[in-house]
Amino acid sequence: MSTSDPGSTSGEPLRRRKRKDYSLLVLVAGILLFGAVAAATYYALRPVTLRIAVGPAGSDDEKLVKALALAFVHDGSQVRLAPIVTDGATESIALLAASKADMAIARGDLDLPASATSVAILRKNVVVLWAPSGLPAKGSRKPAPKIKEIADLTGHRVGVIGRTQANVTLLRVILTDSGVNPDKVAVTQFGTNQIAELARDTAVDAFMAVGPLDSKITTEAIALTAKARGEPKFLPIDVSDAIAQKHPLYESEEIPGSTFSSSPPRPEDKIDTVSVNHLIIAPKSLSETTVGAFVRQLFAVRPLLAREAPGAAKIEKPDTDKDAALPAHPGAAAYIDGTERTFLEKYSDYIWGVLLLLSGLGSAGVWLRHYLNRNEREQVTRHRDNLLTMISKVRRAESEEELTAMQGEVDGILRETLDCYDNGAIEEGDLSAIGLVLEQFHHAVVDRRFAIGAAAPDLPRMRAL
Repeated sequence: MSTSDPGSTSGEPLRRRKRKDYSLLVLVAGILLFGAVAAATYYALRPVTLRIAVGPAGSDDEKLVKALALAFVHDGSQVRLAPIVTDGATESIALLAASKADMAIARGDLDLPASATSVAILRKNVVVLWAPSGLPAKGSRKPAPKIKEIADLTGHRVGVIGRTQANVTLLRVILTDSGVNPDKVAVTQFGTNQIAELARDTAVDAFMAVGPLDSKITTEAIALTAKARGEPKFLPIDVSDAIAQKHPLYESEEIPGSTFSSSPPRPEDKIDTVSVNHLIIAPKSLSETTVGAFVRQLFAVRPLLAREAPGAAKIEKPDTDKDAALPAHPGAAAYIDGTERTFLEKYSDYIWGVLLLLSGLGSAGVWLRHYLNRNEREQVTRHRDNLLTMISKVRRAESEEELTAMQGEVDGILRETLDCYDNGAIEEGDLSAIGLVLEQFHHAVVDRRFAIGAAAPDLPRMRAL
C-alpha cells in the first residue's frame, strides 16, 4: 500500500523546471554582474580626453600644447589632450565659456568666465617700457632721451604691442599708480606682425610690450627701435609693489640686466616692473580627479619636455591660497597641497551604500526563496511523517513483498527530499532529520525480515549423495 503524496509524482517536473529557472536566473545575474564590473573597470581606466583651446596658430603656446599632447600619448597617460587652435585668447575664452572646450590658455587679467579657475601657470608675462634716446647728429655727442621715467609720458604717445585691450588696461593702471593721468597719454596699438612699422613711426614716443623675458617679439622690437631711433631708455615701474597690492592679478617683478641684449647690455642694470600670469584655466565644474591627473602628468613630463620646448621649463604651480585673485582648481590644489583623496576615501560612502543594498537584496532574496519553496518544505514534512507511519507498518508486515514495496516508496521519498535539498527548499538540519528517520526505517525492515524468516517453515534438506 502506497503512503506517498499523490501529487509528488506530478509535481516533480514542476520542481525540476523551478530548479532550471533558478539556475538560469543565477547565470543571468552572474553575467550582468560581470558585465557591470567590466564596464566600471573600463570606465575607470580609460583615458580621458580634454579639449584645450589655444592660439593663435604658430604661437609658442600652440607649440607647447601640441608637445604636451604628444608627450601624454607617448607616456600612455590617463589624460589626453585634444588641442583646439583659435585666433587668440579671446576666442579661446569664448569656447571655454560656451563649454566647447574643457581648458584654455589665457592671461590672468583678461575677461575670464566667473567659473574659471587656475590649473597651471605656463609663464609670467612682464611689462617692458622703453623710450628711444634719439639718433645723435654726425660728430655730436650721444643725445639725452626726452623721456627718462614714466612721469615724463604725459602729453606723449605710447605704442603698445598687441591688439588685446588687456595691455591698454594694464598701461592705464601703471600710469595711474605712477601719478600720471592716463587720459593725457595717447595710445596706439600695433599687431605682433607690425614691429617694423612700430619702429618707423616717429609719432610714437615710447613703447610697451608684455610677454615672457625671452620673448622674441619684445627683443626684436627693442632692437629695431634702437636701430631706427637710438638706444632705448628703459622706464622702471617704481610703484610695482603698490600695484601688486592693489591689483592681485599683477605681481611685482624685476628684469635682470642684459636680458634683451648683452652687447650693448639692454637694460644696463636690473629694473622694476610688473607681471601677469599666463595660465591654463578650466571651469571649476571640471572633474577634480581628471584635473588632478592632468597636473600630475604635466609636472611629470615637464623636465623631459623642456629639452624640446624650452617654454616648458617655465611651467609653475598655481597659487592655492584661498584668497588668490584667480583660485586654483580644487583638483590642482589637492595635488599640489598633497590632500588628494584615495579611491576608497572618495567612494567609501558609495561602496558602503552598495554593500548595504546588496545585503538587503540578499536578505530579500533569501526570504523570497523561502516563501516560494514553502510547498516543498511542507511536502518534506509530510514525507517525514509518512516515514514514521511506515516504520509502524514495517513492524506489522507479513511478507517480503510488502517490505520490498515499502522500500520502493521510501526510495521515491528520499529522491524527492534530496531534490528539495539541492533546490535550497530545505536546510541541512531538515535533511539530517529525514536521515535519522530513514535509519530507523531500515533498522525496522532488517528486524522484520529476520522475524519473517524465523517464522517461515524450514525448507527440506537435500540428502547427501
